[in-house]
Amino acid sequence: MSSLGRVTLLTADFYNRDPRRVARALLGKLLIRKSRRGILAGRIVETEAYLGTGDAAAHSAAGKTARNAVLFGPPGYAYVYFIYGNHYCLNVSCLPDGVAGGVLFRAFEPVEGINQMAEARGIELPKDTKLWKISLLKKISSGPGRMSEALDVTRERDNGKSLVSGRSDLRIVDDGYRVRKVTVTPRIGIVKAADELLRYFIAGNPFVSGR
Repeated sequence: MSSLGRVTLLTADFYNRDPRRVARALLGKLLIRKSRRGILAGRIVETEAYLGTGDAAAHSAAGKTARNAVLFGPPGYAYVYFIYGNHYCLNVSCLPDGVAGGVLFRAFEPVEGINQMAEARGIELPKDTKLWKISLLKKISSGPGRMSEALDVTRERDNGKSLVSGRSDLRIVDDGYRVRKVTVTPRIGIVKAADELLRYFIAGNPFVSGR
């Protein structure tokens, strides 16, 4: 049984706009996976915007291919890619069908199904929840690869999946949480267009990856 309370599924219209606006607006929303292990959920605390064919760091920079087609498709769909030969990264498509754009999820704060997500990450949590330290919980989902592993996100399973369908096992919802302050910095972990101020995170949140 989930303890998340009343939530509202984000619609395609939410994503049908500039990725910079979407990246900021996604902060504080809940990323949810319905699985055999139960409900797994985390509050999105860090994102990065990728602006399409004019953005040298975006996967869509060289134009549409079979691999990046989701980024050129309708808004609100999962784009998953494999990186460094060991982990997946989850993104969501933005802008109208035919126009490339997306947002990368970099970190979330674990909210529901924490034990299950920790197990998926190979992390052993103390049985007493009072002993759960943030430094340990950060290892569950602070970073795009960690997030994907915690939610069992893979390209084969999730690439091209709708995040706006009520039937989808992967979705993003609004539970009314309000973000007080957002910090904007250059994107991290990339070489091209690395100075662009396109990384967004909830100011002061301890689950943010990197500085």
